[in-house]
Amino acid sequence: MSCPICEKPTDPTYRPFCSKRCADVDLGKWFNGSYAIPSTDPDDAEEVIEALEDEQRARSRPH
Repeated sequence: MSCPICEKPTDPTYRPFCSKRCADVDLGKWFNGSYAIPSTDPDDAEEVIEALEDEQRARSRPH
């Protein structure tokens, strides 16, 4: 297995990375949002709540 950051062989101490440096680089990517998954959900929590309530009302209407 190779390090996902630099492609060197992994070190069992830092697995799946080769060193503390690469582990820290990966952690930094999590912290700065590089690994964020894109979403189509509204950013505003109230918009999310309204959208869920609208969806629930639509489902509860008789067809």
